[in-house]
Amino acid sequence: MTTTFPDVTISTDRLVLRPFEEEDVTALAEMMNDEQVTAWTSVPHPYTHADARAWATALSHTERTEGRGIVFAVTEFLTQRLVGIVHLQNTNWRTRTTEVGYVTAPWARGEGYASESVLAVAQWLLRDQRFERLELRTAADNTASQQVAQKIGCISEGVLRNAWIVRTQGADGSWAETRTDLIVWSLVPEDLDEADEYDAYESRHAYPGHTVHSGYDDGYPLRQRADATGYAVGADRN
Repeated sequence: MTTTFPDVTISTDRLVLRPFEEEDVTALAEMMNDEQVTAWTSVPHPYTHADARAWATALSHTERTEGRGIVFAVTEFLTQRLVGIVHLQNTNWRTRTTEVGYVTAPWARGEGYASESVLAVAQWLLRDQRFERLELRTAADNTASQQVAQKIGCISEGVLRNAWIVRTQGADGSWAETRTDLIVWSLVPEDLDEADEYDAYESRHAYPGHTVHSGYDDGYPLRQRADATGYAVGADRN
């Protein structure tokens, strides 16, 4: 039984999702020190260049090689600028299920990049990799992340009470931790089948000159099926 994801690059009309490289370190450190990322995720604060280098050159790659998941650096197709992260994690190879997290850089928010990149990964996962379930968990007050879940067609399944810790910033600039509920969302293969009218998907392993390609509605709402009851303005729980 396969227990690791293949080494792939995924492309959309606007984005390229690829493995992290050492050249990403500076942009990654800047992105992960954003207040929204600090608030909604468990990443170190401050997030140092050493943290970024460890993630870009080693830790993100061992997620795949050790079978836990796969990490994509999300970049703009035209500028090659780092706009975010999509991270498949907590992968169960027996049940073919995994959880997705994502981060979007502050300057790139409002462009539909989070929904575009997460949907591209979901299509690759549920179709090419034959997975049966993709799960997403959002903090109860994280409405921006919930909108991403809705846009890609996720179904809201329920609430995990008191299940996560977020950070809030005081007037003096200090951060304090507080507990919150998590909303559980999911995508399964038939959810994508119902959205085929939006999809022009084809894929190949990312050997030289080959990519996985996905094209669709520019990050705007595809279906409004989920209840509105991360992973922040693009930030994941990680």
